[in-house]
Amino acid sequence: MAESQSPGAKPHPTPHPRPISPHLQVYKPQLTSFTSILHRLSGIVLSVGMLYLVCWLGAAARGADAFAALQDFNGSLIGRLLLLGWSLAFFYHLLNGIRHLAWDAGFGFELPNAYRSGYAVLAGTVILTLGAWIAAYYQMGAF
Repeated sequence: MAESQSPGAKPHPTPHPRPISPHLQVYKPQLTSFTSILHRLSGIVLSVGMLYLVCWLGAAARGADAFAALQDFNGSLIGRLLLLGWSLAFFYHLLNGIRHLAWDAGFGFELPNAYRSGYAVLAGTVILTLGAWIAAYYQMGAF
């Protein structure tokens, strides 16, 4: 049975096949959009990493056995990959946050400067992460 409509009522318009506003399918990916998405993702990774830090502190408070078990996990391949990801997220979010502070002060909005600072953030992230891991391994006596 057909629904009854009040006299003079217009039928609902058919939806457009296109998005209402431009979206990821419309724009070509650019460094600025990539760094923006990475900034959000790194914030999420840092939040999850903070929960893990709380677990690590809780294990230390529970005693030597609990702490040793968590340290064993940290030393495993999966644990080290998670810690590497957390340190990458930390340095990226730090450097891109400094970039955003410069933007808030009105500097670096020109497209060439935005690209230069974006590449600097990516390079700085790799350099600082490698430096931190090399220093940590050196401190442990690995080399």
